Amino acid sequence: MQSLTRIKELLEMAGHGPKKALGQNFLIDQNLINKLLDASGVQEGDLVLEIGPGTGALTVGLLERGCRVVACELDTDLARVLRETLGEEFGDRLTIVEGDCLAGKKALNAEVVEALGDEVFCMVANLPYHAATPVMMTLMTRHARCSGMFVTIQKEVVERFSAGSGSKAYGSISVVAQCLGEVKMITKLKPGCFWPSPGVESAMMGWRRDVDLVGGSDPQWWVRMSEISQLLFQSRRKKLGGVVKKIVGGEIEWPEGVCGDDRIDGLSVDLVHGVCRAVEDANGGRE
Repeated sequence: MQSLTRIKELLEMAGHGPKKALGQNFLIDQNLINKLLDASGVQEGDLVLEIGPGTGALTVGLLERGCRVVACELDTDLARVLRETLGEEFGDRLTIVEGDCLAGKKALNAEVVEALGDEVFCMVANLPYHAATPVMMTLMTRHARCSGMFVTIQKEVVERFSAGSGSKAYGSISVVAQCLGEVKMITKLKPGCFWPSPGVESAMMGWRRDVDLVGGSDPQWWVRMSEISQLLFQSRRKKLGGVVKKIVGGEIEWPEGVCGDDRIDGLSVDLVHGVCRAVEDANGGRE
């Protein structure tokens, strides 16, 4: 367990305090760390991606449960501290990648991809809040071997992933996440659970991929579906007929239960998916 005193000691080893620019707010409640680990269901031998390990409080928990961990840390000083403090005991099961977890907005760091290889993995992380949505969407749509994600992020983002039709939070990420798997709010966190305290509310979220969708016949469909749904939700309060006509340059064959007078934010997840398929078909599809 990493106490606040221990976290401060490790930061002293790194040569700096919490970096606001990197979103370094350290979770100091061990009960909550264990709650996230328990929700993930990780077991001995599982491959886990951790983004933003910081001083390693969650990393230690994963390693003590027998997991193999690929940890990506942008702060080079903290990456060094992780090697110094965990490398000797857990070096055979811990791979530390220094650098940004993303290569652009829609691709994982190539070194992270190489370290994960072709195995099924899950992500368990206290995510840097500025990177949370792009990282999670990238894993959902472009990495079918990611079986699930169990993360601490902004409460507002959890609400967007779990939102239903008709709510203000409902949007493209809600549809993609719920089409591909099950979203669950694990627990809400008070700012005092972190040091230093963040200026936003936080929550822990679980997402587990629908195994029937892994390795489908068209793995690129979910990328395109995400792009189409983003276009549709940009005009969320306009009638679908006019919005779709601008996208495809003509009419589409509406899926059952949908008509051109509907608005996208009033449709269920399944119906939005059907509209995206119809738009794709009208565009001739892609190989």
